[in-house]
Amino acid sequence: MSTRPETAGKLPLTELLEMKRRRDPIVMVTAYDYPSGRLADAAGVDAILVGDSAAMTVLGLESTVPATMDEMIVLSRAAARGAKRPLVIGDMPFGSFQVSDEDAVRNGIRFVKEAAVDAVKLEGAGPTLGRVRALVGGGVPVMGHLGLTPQSATMLGGFRAQGRTADKARLLLDDAVALEEAGCFSLVLEAVPAAVASRITEAVQIPTIGIGSGRSCDGQVLVWHDLLGLYDRRAARFVKRYADLSNEIRNALERYAADVRSGAFPEDQHTYAIPDEELARFEAGLTEARVEA
Repeated sequence: MSTRPETAGKLPLTELLEMKRRRDPIVMVTAYDYPSGRLADAAGVDAILVGDSAAMTVLGLESTVPATMDEMIVLSRAAARGAKRPLVIGDMPFGSFQVSDEDAVRNGIRFVKEAAVDAVKLEGAGPTLGRVRALVGGGVPVMGHLGLTPQSATMLGGFRAQGRTADKARLLLDDAVALEEAGCFSLVLEAVPAAVASRITEAVQIPTIGIGSGRSCDGQVLVWHDLLGLYDRRAARFVKRYADLSNEIRNALERYAADVRSGAFPEDQHTYAIPDEELARFEAGLTEARVEA
């Protein structure tokens, strides 16, 4: 049974740390608009990530890289309107933080001011550590992201698990500790071997959120379109589909199209009436107009 407190307002950022301490699993899901933010809120999730995965799932692009700040701001603002209780984290897209600390802070502040997110997420470590420090110093909470980092998937050899040798696993653990020291309040671990993710989770005081990284993480995240069966492309092995809404939606649209073409829709119950006397006046006016013409 969960010991999570019922709160009427926004979940405090510090509650994630308390949830790790209590071993109370953190539930995170991606969302990209007002309806998905509202439904995730109603379902009781703890955090919403407005991921740059929207480039693929919403915008139909081939990777996350082309997502722009303007696009992410619009999507994040819409999701935040729907999510009253969960924390909302905006995913900083490729090019929004890599160039300089100044760029990172400016774009992080845009997320907070324009999209009303509670925090931002950055991929990687190394040079990213300075960006994390700059953002946190500027008052913007930061979630880190290690393992398979989609923005740099080409450099990693494609979309594949990371940390599968002793040296690479140790590097991931060291990067996790470094991100914690830089000020991250949480870490996403993507496609990291479960045993490695478990050691990382033990090594850091901040919560880890796994995606394809096993059950030892402090929480889990899945992509909205993956878990609801809305994404037609090949899903990663760590995806569990909880619904097949793609077929449900297509079937509904096909029934609608058939009803329109057959005349079965709309029926009288779907239309509006005008009082008889008003209709008579309207038609009399039309008759008079034709006579005058």
